[in-house]
Amino acid sequence: MLFVEFRFFIFYSIVFCVAWAARSNTLRKAWLLVCSHVFYACFFIGPPLDFFHNLATRHWSQLPGGWWFPLVLMGSTCMDYAVGLGLGPTERPGRRKALLLVSLGVNLGVLCWFKYFNFFVLSAGAFLKWVGLPVSLHTLAIILPYGVSFYTFQSMSYTIEVYRKHIEPERSFLDLAFFISFFPQLVAGPIVRSLAFLPQTKRAPRWETVDARAALAQFLGGFAKKACIAETVAPHVDHYFAAPRDFTAASGWLAVLLYAVQIYCDFSGYSDMAIASARLLGYELTANFNFPYFSRDVAEFWQRWHISLSTWLRDYLYIPLGGNRGTRLYCYRNLILTMLLGGLWHGAAWGFVLWGALHGLALVAHREWIRRVGRGIGDAAAIAATFWFVCLCWIWFRAPDFHSAMIVTRAWVRLHGAGKEQLEPWLWGLFAGLAAVHWLHWRRILADWWRQGPAWLFALGYGAAFELALLFVPLKYGAFIYFRF
Repeated sequence: MLFVEFRFFIFYSIVFCVAWAARSNTLRKAWLLVCSHVFYACFFIGPPLDFFHNLATRHWSQLPGGWWFPLVLMGSTCMDYAVGLGLGPTERPGRRKALLLVSLGVNLGVLCWFKYFNFFVLSAGAFLKWVGLPVSLHTLAIILPYGVSFYTFQSMSYTIEVYRKHIEPERSFLDLAFFISFFPQLVAGPIVRSLAFLPQTKRAPRWETVDARAALAQFLGGFAKKACIAETVAPHVDHYFAAPRDFTAASGWLAVLLYAVQIYCDFSGYSDMAIASARLLGYELTANFNFPYFSRDVAEFWQRWHISLSTWLRDYLYIPLGGNRGTRLYCYRNLILTMLLGGLWHGAAWGFVLWGALHGLALVAHREWIRRVGRGIGDAAAIAATFWFVCLCWIWFRAPDFHSAMIVTRAWVRLHGAGKEQLEPWLWGLFAGLAAVHWLHWRRILADWWRQGPAWLFALGYGAAFELALLFVPLKYGAFIYFRF
């Protein structure tokens, strides 16, 4: 169930009305928990009536693949709830570490099984063939559950914080389950921290405190990013990356720029809609993007892009590895290792690993530049250079294979294109227009215009803007890019 589908608006309307009509906070949370699992199940079970008919009549072969994935989510929740309760009364370091390892082992084990089993098998087989050893490969038809990378990280953060004694163990299973499975952020983030969200479950939200205009404007902005912009440029990006050798270097540049637009609008659009949906229900989620393409260096980029993941990696991986402590080389090792694992988190492919490695090396180079030279470069040039490098890395994130990535990289770096085919020229104008609007928002020239005027004028303008957005929505649209991560 995508945020841009009509059935989501029906689903959300029912959830919204019942949630605000609930007379107790416990009833409200129970309702939202049930709705969150229904929302998650809709990604796997298909038409509900057909699913329950097949289940009741024991037609197991006709059940859709992955119909039991919501049980994996609930099993992870139950396990971490038990681990949290076990960590509460004990002060023995050995027992505490053992309980934490249970949580980390189970969560990471689930993640590795679904996401990386076939990748590791194929990679090991390729290596053995390379050294000349005969090998017979056996992979499994494993379906990747939507959002598994997000909710496992979210669940692990709870047990880590309890282990560190930053929070008390959650006694209410309802509150913990609600925190882990809250549907707006369940399948593609933001990755919510227990420190920020669990306190919100203890009090009943009040409509008077909800900034409804801001939430509605944010949702509409996210809807337009995904349904209007990302889905418009996606076919052209796919067309180029399907056969980059057939295109000119100029088309290579245009395709890479459009992919930078696509992935930003797709992912930040989801985050905007998730944050807005939660806000309208009375809950605040963490911000996930802050104009990342206007960063002056790679370090700043990672303070602005996918903020919930970058801070998670910093707090639960980079700092435990040693962070900035120790020698400079030790610190650089930690940076590169963190970014390598961050790249692997995005997907079971060597392109993602290389993407993370490039960012890790860039972070090291940036620190060396600051240490030896200082900034010494104007903001405009720094932003342009950072954006150029980020786009270079996106090539390895998007390309279907190593050979294609090399062809696109040559077009991007050396302006070399082997083919004669070109993408449509009007796409340059589209990119320029989107860049201009994005710059206006960054400079806050267009900020908060929707707060002006009475409520009836806002409602009229909002309806007109939504109708205008619907005119640009394609008849068919794909799932959010980060759903597969």
